[in-house]
Amino acid sequence: MTAVLLPEPARLKPPDVVALGAHGMRTRPVRAVLSALGIAIGVAAMVAVLAIPASGAQALHDRLAALGTNLLTAGPGQTLFGQDAVLPDDAVPMAKRIGPVQAASGTGNTSASVRRSDKIAPDDTSGLAVYAAKPDLLAVLGGKVRLGSFLGAGNQDYPVTVLGAQAAARLGIDRIDPARPPQVLIGSQWFTVVGILSPMPLAPEVERSVLVGWDVAKRLLGFDGHPSTVYVRAEESEVDSVRTVLGATLNPQAPNEVEVRRPSDALAAQKLTDTTYSALFLGLGGVALLVGGVGVANTMVISVLERRREIGLRRALGATKRQVRGQFLAESVLLSGLGGLAGVLVGVLVTAGYALSQGWPAVLPWGALAGGVGVAALVGAIAGAYPAVRAARLAPTQALA
Repeated sequence: MTAVLLPEPARLKPPDVVALGAHGMRTRPVRAVLSALGIAIGVAAMVAVLAIPASGAQALHDRLAALGTNLLTAGPGQTLFGQDAVLPDDAVPMAKRIGPVQAASGTGNTSASVRRSDKIAPDDTSGLAVYAAKPDLLAVLGGKVRLGSFLGAGNQDYPVTVLGAQAAARLGIDRIDPARPPQVLIGSQWFTVVGILSPMPLAPEVERSVLVGWDVAKRLLGFDGHPSTVYVRAEESEVDSVRTVLGATLNPQAPNEVEVRRPSDALAAQKLTDTTYSALFLGLGGVALLVGGVGVANTMVISVLERRREIGLRRALGATKRQVRGQFLAESVLLSGLGGLAGVLVGVLVTAGYALSQGWPAVLPWGALAGGVGVAALVGAIAGAYPAVRAARLAPTQALA
């Protein structure tokens, strides 16, 4: 008896497997789009959650690089008896004696109120403070004048004032006419507004304040000459050292009554809080991706049930279980991969739009972009594994029955 040798089934090349998977998607385009939508939403959420904080962190880094992280502020704390402490009159000159200190200046709280008109009640301060300042304050803070000019050596004894960014907004002053500059009522004395400052993130108290000359504050506002805040710029490598000795230098008799802070630390702490919320949204994006994977698995199971005759015909014509399994697995991976690619594009657009609205540089972590597509493809492979095995197990006679 002569043995009959059956020809070995031809092996499908990877492009052929991809073509077969794409054919299954083209036959049911609406279902494919709806199935990929869940994957796209999950990936878009994850990309945006990773890219937006990265953009914010870069913006913070750029801002701190421009403003400098070497600014220290010192103010009076509490005495041992729980009363408000007072800094010595010579606190600023004493700070300048510290070797690594590059510059120092200060402001003094006058306790005066500021109003736009004498028709406003004296106790309606709009949350604004009136501080005495000297001409070198702006350079120490690294601030800029948006309109007009800052206090100068020639007008320290004259009733002129400079408004912080928020103070100008609350007082309703947005421009300065040199021929007829606006005036504000400080205490019982009218002061002419000569300048408006730009925002200063490292000194938010200055943004909400009205600055007047040190000498005129003593003469007209009853200022006692004690600084309420001392601003110090130190060498970058010596900031911690200066911070350690600053309290004892400003008030040698009671160094424990001096509170020293580093404003850039507050901005970094705020960014850490934002990162915590980002982790929460990243988890929500993962849940959406999981739901999308379940949707893809459901679609592939239904696809196997609907295409039983196709599977049986292919098996009858010589297709192996491995080839059938590869076809449905490729279709699942393609479905999820395209959803992931769409999600990455949506995430990029969302990140770019949000960064543009905030004035941030758009930072797109390439790891997140590539990982988004990769994770989507992995979810598709996991979701399509069972339907692909189920399709390969169908016998030709059972599938064609």
